[in-house]
Amino acid sequence: MPTAYAATSAKGALHRFEFDPGELRSDEVEIQVTHCGVCHSDLSMLDNDWGISAYPFVPGHEVTGTVAALGSEARGLRIGQRVGLGWSARSCLSCPECLSGAHHLCRSLEGTIVKRHGGFADRVRAQWPWVRPLPDGLDAGKVGPLLCGGITVFSPFLIHAITPTARVGVIGIGGLGHLALQFANKWGCEVHAFTTSDSKEAEARKLGAHQVHNTRRDPALKSLTGQLDLIISTVNVPQDISGLLGTLAPKGRLHVVGAVLEPMSIMAFGLIQGQKCVSGSPTGSPAALDAMLAFSARHAITPVTETFPMSHVNEALDHLRAGKARYRIVLENDLG
Repeated sequence: MPTAYAATSAKGALHRFEFDPGELRSDEVEIQVTHCGVCHSDLSMLDNDWGISAYPFVPGHEVTGTVAALGSEARGLRIGQRVGLGWSARSCLSCPECLSGAHHLCRSLEGTIVKRHGGFADRVRAQWPWVRPLPDGLDAGKVGPLLCGGITVFSPFLIHAITPTARVGVIGIGGLGHLALQFANKWGCEVHAFTTSDSKEAEARKLGAHQVHNTRRDPALKSLTGQLDLIISTVNVPQDISGLLGTLAPKGRLHVVGAVLEPMSIMAFGLIQGQKCVSGSPTGSPAALDAMLAFSARHAITPVTETFPMSHVNEALDHLRAGKARYRIVLENDLG
């Protein structure tokens, strides 16, 4: 039977847990897990912040490993192949969204850790379209965070058909933002990083920012009035929406991927003047995942990671909860 690390209650510690996954479904793939990233969404689900968690709860949705078993209807994969699995584990494949390639917007979408056992385990299962082959150029020990955090900030470039001449701002230099800076730079954009800490300026520039702005200084936003084509907000705290809209060029867009739990205050004229937009998106489709992985391999885009043995999962979660992760945590499977 598979072995995992599970919590039996909200905010609880994780302990070794064995479970019977039942017979492999015909459209499923079983992955032998080698590594699994630790995402802030794992903490949110562990704590039941969104009210959708079920216990015992096995976190983990940034999985890398190899194909251990294939259902009879699984396509495009082979036993032993290196693969990855992100936030989504199953979709209906028949609704308008799935049929148009937007599988991640399927109304029947199942999350890898939503009422399912995730990747803090030696094995995990998912429907075959969501199990994506890994390009040879990507390190299995680092690629996990690309499968959730990476696709989350890569998708806006595809959704909005961002051009290489665009001026792109990234709010937050953290688990999502440090990847968004790399993507924007390699996309060819002029890249602006927004932070509240001067100490992050050197690292932001190293990651691809051409300019770094401290938003705690009043002139920071005003100096950019009417210049940016896209701003990607990766943080989960309220922002100066009016000030950010002011930095956008005509037809510019503020795109939100950070899960702020408070309502956003937006003045109508901030949108009307300049024909501006505020939008958001979740992760991405299987095709978008493939594009992101190929782009990352071609341009050597790599998450900045810290590695913990999976047996030290509670220590890793405490490290993340304390805000000390720089910038993503990856668990190495030592279950035996």
